[in-house]
Amino acid sequence: MASVKNLFSGKKPTALVSGLSSETVPLDTLKHLIPIRKLPIEDLEAFALNNQTEVYPAGTVLFTREQRADSVLYLMRGAVTLTDHAGKVLELDAAHPKAKFPLSSGGKHMTTAVAKTDVSVLRVSNKIMVNYDTAHAVVSPLVIPERLHDNRLLQIFAQHYLDDDIPIPPMPSVAVKLRQAMQHDEIGIAEAVQIIQLDPVVAAKLIQVANCPLYVTAQPAKSCFDAVNRIGLNATRNLVTAFCLRHVFKSSHAVIHSLMDQIWKDSIYVASIGFVLASATKKIPPEEAQLAGLVFNLGAVPFLQFTANLPDDLYTPAEIRQALPVVRGPVGCNVLLRWDFPQEFVPIPCYAGDWFYHHEGPLNLCDIVILARLHSMLGKSEHKNLPTVTALPATSKLDHLELSPENSLALLSDAKAKIHEAFQTFMN
Repeated sequence: MASVKNLFSGKKPTALVSGLSSETVPLDTLKHLIPIRKLPIEDLEAFALNNQTEVYPAGTVLFTREQRADSVLYLMRGAVTLTDHAGKVLELDAAHPKAKFPLSSGGKHMTTAVAKTDVSVLRVSNKIMVNYDTAHAVVSPLVIPERLHDNRLLQIFAQHYLDDDIPIPPMPSVAVKLRQAMQHDEIGIAEAVQIIQLDPVVAAKLIQVANCPLYVTAQPAKSCFDAVNRIGLNATRNLVTAFCLRHVFKSSHAVIHSLMDQIWKDSIYVASIGFVLASATKKIPPEEAQLAGLVFNLGAVPFLQFTANLPDDLYTPAEIRQALPVVRGPVGCNVLLRWDFPQEFVPIPCYAGDWFYHHEGPLNLCDIVILARLHSMLGKSEHKNLPTVTALPATSKLDHLELSPENSLALLSDAKAKIHEAFQTFMN
């Protein structure tokens, strides 16, 4: 853990405005801010004694989108507006429960924040986000749409989520061990195989995948070693994680099990199409795209497990289905953070449902999942009001791969065997 001084320090703006008074930070306030409320009490006490808030007048730009960030800000008093890449504006007041979270976090700001009124903000070094124990990773805000304010289930879940009181399913052990070994050591194929064979089911599936149409080869893989040698270590790591995810999407509750099963099937289909698209673009490793497709619905798992433990008369099946699109994004991002997934995977649940997600830079995993989701819905009667594939910002990042409504259907037809094989592998 860094020193208190380093942890709570951050680059400040050039000047504060006279006439506005900075304020001390009550210890009780720090105890409610996420994620710093989990820090040792002595760190919080030291900070409360030695630091004050910063104050700015209405109209001040606190930070801008895409600006590099060395600190995070909490809103203590007043109101701000946050504008994202699509021009969508969120107004946040210090009295709102979401003010428990930072206005922005990470290496760069994803919104532009402007003081709507005179404001008081607390600045904390963004080192807190990397020093903070990943078991208590920052929780993404969960916003309930006005049309769902009467959804009892969503209200109950949102309160528990806001209090950081939702159990997160553990990542299966063999996937954890393999990721940790590859992260901290230069392991070879033999060492990886030793870890994988701790789970015979995963080892068998790896051999099955190595022999499926996704990997065209003359000689079949007869052992786990052959499979890893053919697929490669990095791809194997992603596949092992993908296989293990099947165990997460299960429940003993009949209604919840049925929903979990359908969500897992949808995830497999998206993942399979993502593999095909990534193979065609040659910009992203196909196994990464496949894993990205399998985790975009991950936020449904803690929500459905929470629901399964409630009395049946507290919710209806309709309320569950209404709530799922709301919880999937923020809860899924939180699970990936707590599982210590690579940073490029973490935003996927939040952006997978945004057809017009746009960013500077080349094609990324969010783009692939968005394109795969759109393709998974093509031709289905329940999805009539879809944008055309050419209208998606992600399509413009494909370069040499030309997608149109006709080309998309042709691509799905040509890849039918590969998609079916992948679906069967991950479903069983």
